[in-house]
Amino acid sequence: MTTDSLSGDTLPADAVPAGGLDAEILTRRDGVAGIISLNRPKAIHALTLGMSESMSHALAAWADDAEVKAIMIEHSEGRGFCSGGDINLLRRSALEDHGIEGRRFFRAEYQLNHQLFIYDKPVVAFMDGVTMGGGVGISQPAPFRVATEHTRFAMPETGIGLFPDVGGGWYLSRLDGRLGQFLALTGARLDGAECLWAGLATHYLPSEALPEAKRRIAAGHEIGGVLGALSDKAPEPRIAAHAAQIRKHFAFDTLEQVLASLESDDSEWAARELATLRTKSPQACKIALRQLATSLTLDNFAQNMAMEYRIGSHVLVLPDFAEGVRAVIVDKDHAPKWNPSTPEDVTEDMLDAIFAPLAPEDEWRPI
Repeated sequence: MTTDSLSGDTLPADAVPAGGLDAEILTRRDGVAGIISLNRPKAIHALTLGMSESMSHALAAWADDAEVKAIMIEHSEGRGFCSGGDINLLRRSALEDHGIEGRRFFRAEYQLNHQLFIYDKPVVAFMDGVTMGGGVGISQPAPFRVATEHTRFAMPETGIGLFPDVGGGWYLSRLDGRLGQFLALTGARLDGAECLWAGLATHYLPSEALPEAKRRIAAGHEIGGVLGALSDKAPEPRIAAHAAQIRKHFAFDTLEQVLASLESDDSEWAARELATLRTKSPQACKIALRQLATSLTLDNFAQNMAMEYRIGSHVLVLPDFAEGVRAVIVDKDHAPKWNPSTPEDVTEDMLDAIFAPLAPEDEWRPI
């Protein structure tokens, strides 16, 4: 993978980062902007519970500050933007405390996702680097989403027995041409040009232009004008060449139909995508398809997040999640033993249980 750039920013002398320079979240004011810098470089800024809570606190404070006109979300030193969530915490919780800490993490992260979605002030997310899982959740609510040549966007959760959460049901289901279903099932990675083409990014800037963009926004210039003036012509999106195949083969809301459709196509692309799907958790794939279909019937984003919290609360303690993380992240043998092992073994009754409401006191609610 291409090495991702530094953000281009340094902390001004009067900055007061939350928790000091070694904090996982650095917050500061610069002109009219409130700036959140993810600061966990060794983990490519993957979100912890504390990071989600710190971001929520900063956003709440700036919401009441009349001098703050815009919010910028970026990463600090090292590779960025945000590689996901604290998967190791979730696995430990699944194995050791029946998911209690994991549900606490999901609750706070999903509240942050919703807080950003309904935020009254414009938010700019600089997706300059790896933008996966939790990074998708904090960038997609932003009205301004900036991709660069370093952007690597994905929702790879079906490969670890999870599902595309953090609002993925809402965003992916509303992409054109069944692209969302393709991304949810395969975990395909998109570059910055492909994100712009798909509508996942609103602007494409060269990474060297980001410091100037941030400077102008902090100085009070109109955000759309700043990003438009500094935008670069994006390369041709490679995924566009397969748009018709994606629309055709991922048109179905059952995994069996998707697989059968790909099997009927003798192209190299179809064979490659079919092979990829065979490595994913059948349960997670079926969850994702139902999740996206259900999201389209919901009235608002909060309802989507409540649905995803129900799914997450149940899936966290099922066998596939701990096994998927073991295979991909812990032992790295990339040979998970899924349970159930085939699409046919994942029944509608199983899915109904995963999507079932929680006890009233356990349901997710916005901040």
